[in-house]
Amino acid sequence: MYLSPIILLFAGIANSNPVELSKRIKNGVGLTPAMGFNNWNSGLPSSATTALAAAKAFVSLGLKDVGYIYVNTDDTWSSKSRASDGSLVPDPSKWPNGIAAVATQIHGMGLKMGLYGDSGTATCAGYPGSYGHETQDAKTLASWGIDLWKYDNCSPATSGSSQPRYTTMRNALSSSGRAIYYAMCNWGQDSVWTWGAETGNSWRISGDVTDTWSSIVSIASGAQGLAQYAGLGGFNDFDMLEIGNGGLTAAEERAHFGIWAIAKSPLLIGTDLSKISQASLTVLKNKDVISINQDSLGIPAKYFTPSGKSGPVSGQLYPYWSGKISTGYVIGLVASNGAATLSVNFSDVPGLGAGTYSWKECYTGAMGKGTYVSANLAAHDMAIFKVVKS
Repeated sequence: MYLSPIILLFAGIANSNPVELSKRIKNGVGLTPAMGFNNWNSGLPSSATTALAAAKAFVSLGLKDVGYIYVNTDDTWSSKSRASDGSLVPDPSKWPNGIAAVATQIHGMGLKMGLYGDSGTATCAGYPGSYGHETQDAKTLASWGIDLWKYDNCSPATSGSSQPRYTTMRNALSSSGRAIYYAMCNWGQDSVWTWGAETGNSWRISGDVTDTWSSIVSIASGAQGLAQYAGLGGFNDFDMLEIGNGGLTAAEERAHFGIWAIAKSPLLIGTDLSKISQASLTVLKNKDVISINQDSLGIPAKYFTPSGKSGPVSGQLYPYWSGKISTGYVIGLVASNGAATLSVNFSDVPGLGAGTYSWKECYTGAMGKGTYVSANLAAHDMAIFKVVKS
């Protein structure tokens, strides 16, 4: 990646989210997007062994040090049937000492533990859902020491909107006696972004991600109209990260991580950390990119159209992104369709203006100052600039 002088504008536009902060969920967690691990995309089993291995890898690989904290277990963790009193039962072959014991070990490492459930009568894999058991299940989670609850939308028990089911679980979690991050997963149905912020800490806005560039493009491009709904305490969830799973080039991994980060999606690693390459690990541990994702303003970057450039096309990934951060602005340049040299004058960035700015490119570490930024990018690569007024 060759970089010539680039700059992002430090400006003070307001966060014009239609969902006011006063109406957002206040459950004591999730002010910034969740960072952690989920076993589903890796194909690893939903077990104590997997959860504890991921937690130990967070510590040994330095992932905890840069902000990854949630160790999440997805579908198939429970037994196929509830106990006689109606409570959820961990599969004893996968959790020989129970889930609370694992949560205690994870907490002892300074990390948090997440579990998976469903708003219907059954999960996607056919395990017990929480419909009709919301209060009981929330209290069970709290008693085990669970910190995050991913709530899916398979086998709905009722027709119509999923909002009432998600609201019921929100209320149950709030009465559980424990602060639990509520990650809603209804795949963007029922215009969840319009009610998500008052219900949960994050909400999926699409179907499941796959380990392909076309999937990254589809999710990122489809989310553009939804940036206005995200903000502190509630975020659009682009689904788990596919970095390290082998389907993306090194350039595509940078773009995948970069877009998810600057758009303020949760950053949940979805690969086997015992096998991850150093190159993929370096992407995941990039402190400058992570700082944008975890910025105190919580404002997602989104498309902007520079002077003289054609505008975005539906279903295609647009090259030009920008957003305000607490220290100034972020600008993202993506070689969406092939190798490209992309340039942006700061005067074209919404909220910026003509003048000289200082900048740092997050992946190369290059620094400079000027009135524009430019990057020579390989196909599907990305440059991310943090810009402040000189």
